[in-house]
Amino acid sequence: MAIERIRTTKRSSPVLRHNDTVYLTGQVGEGATPAEQTASCLARIDALLAEAGTDKSHLLQATIWLTDMADYDAFNEVWDAWVPEGCAPVRSCGEVSVAKPEYRVEVIIIAAMPEA
Repeated sequence: MAIERIRTTKRSSPVLRHNDTVYLTGQVGEGATPAEQTASCLARIDALLAEAGTDKSHLLQATIWLTDMADYDAFNEVWDAWVPEGCAPVRSCGEVSVAKPEYRVEVIIIAAMPEA
């Protein structure tokens, strides 16, 4: 299967499909609090996964960047409500500076396509 890039720009493809795997670029969210930014970020991920033809029940891996590990519990409260029971991906989480200072959460996702 060829590589399929969705909404590609000169710099990046927000969604890329190859074989039965979907890769998303890092997503950030909007809001004043870490919980609001997490919810917004996860909504963006839902939309991109749908655009690629899959959903969060097919998550394989999540890489989570927080600008402050003090936001870990607030992030997890929203994350835990979002991930379907029994569908948790492999996951890593770390503290880093992200692209803009107002962003407190960034999530990178790899997901599988549903079985045909």
